[in-house]
Formats: sequence, structure tokens, C-alpha cells
Amino acid sequence: MKLNSLNISQLQTLIRQKEISPVDIVEACLDQIDREEEKINAFITVTAEEARAQAKKAEALQMKLSIEEMPPFLGIPFAAKDLYDTAGIRTTGGTSYLSDNIPTEDAEVIARLKNAGMILLGKTNTHEIALGVTTVNPHSGTTKNPHDLTRISGGSSGGSAAALSTEMIPAALGTDTGGSIRIPASLCGVVGFKPTRGRVSLRGIMPLSWNLDHAGPMTRSVKDAGLMLNAMAGYDAQDAYSVKRPSGDFAPITEASLKDVRIGLAEYYLDLADDEIESAMRKSAQVFQSLGAKVESVDVAWLNEAYRANALMTPADGAAFHRERMIKTPEVYGEDILRRLRAGAAYTSTEYILARRTQAEVKWRMTEFFEKYDLLLLPSTAVTAPPIEGKDAVEQAKLLTRFTAPFNLIGVPAISLPCGFADGLPIGLQIVGAAWNESKVLQAGYSYEGVHR
Repeated sequence: MKLNSLNISQLQTLIRQKEISPVDIVEACLDQIDREEEKINAFITVTAEEARAQAKKAEALQMKLSIEEMPPFLGIPFAAKDLYDTAGIRTTGGTSYLSDNIPTEDAEVIARLKNAGMILLGKTNTHEIALGVTTVNPHSGTTKNPHDLTRISGGSSGGSAAALSTEMIPAALGTDTGGSIRIPASLCGVVGFKPTRGRVSLRGIMPLSWNLDHAGPMTRSVKDAGLMLNAMAGYDAQDAYSVKRPSGDFAPITEASLKDVRIGLAEYYLDLADDEIESAMRKSAQVFQSLGAKVESVDVAWLNEAYRANALMTPADGAAFHRERMIKTPEVYGEDILRRLRAGAAYTSTEYILARRTQAEVKWRMTEFFEKYDLLLLPSTAVTAPPIEGKDAVEQAKLLTRFTAPFNLIGVPAISLPCGFADGLPIGLQIVGAAWNESKVLQAGYSYEGVHR
């Protein structure tokens, strides 16, 4: 049994039954990092010794406590995108000016996962300041796609997706402003979940956009995404963007049926996708129909307005956060990042206000959509992983965010999960739900995953 290949739910059961040790799990993951990291470059920092020390403590608790007394994820390793503050461990944001930044406190989500018993194995590579979708980073190097080392891993949470795909870790954290969880999940063949905005605390996470940022889990199964969200979600009174709502239980309920669940298949977005991806989506729709759901094609071309508004707001908000540094010391940024920040700063107040107007309008239209349908189905990306050499990061952003960015602007939950391959490269299926309805999105993904696998 390869411990590093097991999912969270499997590890959870074996640890609680005291059949495996957290020490052995951590060592198995560190061994896999040793085997794969040099060619993949998924990590900026590996915290091997800290993880080993925590694993020994977890093992002592495992031997001492009953199943009922154990923290829910005792001894299970995870990695965090290098935007999350980690006490005593450097947090770089994938940029040069933070290369020696060592926070004194954990981000709220990191603290919650540690309280649930999880062990941090390291900080994963990211597109610089999260403003890009390739994770081709001039400061920390390029994270390569495990399915083809000449291809991008996606971004900006590319390191997290690649580490999951190569079984270096069973769980990871990402952030998502225009698709930065779902795009790399799609391109690397793993699961990435963006919850409703306000569901998960953003405190202690380096911002890209104060208006669009989301934090969420990345895993190798839908069930694991729900399990992680259980530990991550919940109101944070110290986070201005956190919303006070009951958390609920996000672990998918296996007995739940999709009978009569109403699903809209986004025909407009199928027309924009490569032929192999369109075919995979139609086959996925048939799977949902076989599970009892009612699937019909819908015209949501108006979401393209949301994509354009997100594309304007993201660099504009990024330029606001980085305003002083990009003027005083522009040389600290990579070329593509500086170009996007300057473009963001150049937008007029009128353009930005009109984008915010679009945001209000498409939120209203999405609310109307979910009065008729329970879920929306579309591809995660229009193409599979592009080559590292070729289009630059700015061009790649236009290519890869079109199907994901609307749901950052609207703030509703969306998941990407594997649904097939095209020429050996993964295809991602995206399921979108109404605000605060993560459970329905997870259940649909879980049901599909059970049949598709």
C-alpha cells in the first residue's frame, strides 16, 4: 500500500483505526517529493523537519486518544499555496520582494486545518502575486504539468495542482480570483473547489483582488474537497469579507439522489471549446441524465460580460494593492506582471464603475437562472494544457479564464473535476451552483465521479 497515493478519506479511516501512523504517511509523502520535485517544481518551500516533528506529536495523540477524541484529520499532510501566511515559515507570494518574508502568525485557514490535525508539508509554487494562469515564474521557476513536462500546470495555484497530481500530497490549498484553483485542477487532472465568496476566511492570505478573491481546497477526489471544506469554512469575525452563515456539513452524502435535479448545459461555452472538450461535456451531460438529473441546453452567453468585467477588475484591483511598490521599485516584478499591473492602473474610474455595474447585473441574472435550475454545467477550460513555450502569460490568461472568471465576479460555488483526456492531457468538468449551495455542487460532483471512474 502506497501511503502517499491514498486520499484524505482513506487516510482518515486508517489513522482513526490506528492501522497506519502519521509518521509513516509524512515520510511517504516526503519520499515522493524527493522523487518528483526536481522535474516538476511544485514547491517553493518544503518543511520536512517541521512536518516530521508534527507527525511524531500526531502519532503520540493517535496512540493516546480514542476515535471520538481524535481531531478529524489527525496526521494528514497538506500543502499551502505560497500566498497563505505560515508562522515561522517564509511566505513569498511567488515574488522577489517577499523572498525573506517570515510571518509571525498563520492565516486563519492554516490555523483551522492545523487545529483539525493536519500537518503542513510545504508551500507550493504560484504565478507571481497570483496574477496569471501559467505558474511560469521568473523568481521561483516554472511548475510543469505532470502529464507532459513541456506543458504548463495552469495557475495561479499550479504548484498545488501538480503536487496533488504527482501524489506528493493528498490535500492542498489554492486561491481563485479568475479561475486560479479550477484552471490548474483542470489542466493537471485533479479536483479544485471554489466555495461561495465569504464562506472561507481570507485573513492572512496575500490579496490579488479585494473584490474577487476566494480561498478553497484542492484534492484528488470530490469527497476530499468536501471534507477539507468542513475544516476550512466558517465565519471569521476578524475578516471583513467573511459572511456570517451556518457552515453545515460539506462532506458529500453518498445516499443523496440526483433524481429530478435540474441542470443547465451551457451551450454557448461548448461552442467556444475545442472539439474534444465539447464531446467530453456532452458525454458528461449524458452521465448526469443516467443518474436521474434533468439536463437541457441553456443560453448563458451573457456570462461573457462577467468574464470581461472580471478581466478588467482583476489587474485594476491588483494595481491598487501594489500601487506604491510598482511605482517606486518596478524592477522587483516579472515582465508579464508589471505589464498587467500597469494596464490595471491605466483603467479609468468610469471603466471600473461600469465593470462593477456589470457585476451587479450578472449577479441578478445568475440568481434568476438558479430559480429555474439547480446547477450549471460547462467546461473548466476551453483547451487542455498549452505548451510552456509559446503564448506569454498575458495571452494565456485570456485563453484560460473565460469559462471560470464569471463565477468569481458573481461569487457562487464552482468545482472542477476530471472528466476525460484529449491526447493524454486532462479535461476538466465545471459544475456551478447557487450561492451558499456548496453541498449540491459537491453531491453532483461526487455522483458523477462515482460513475465516471
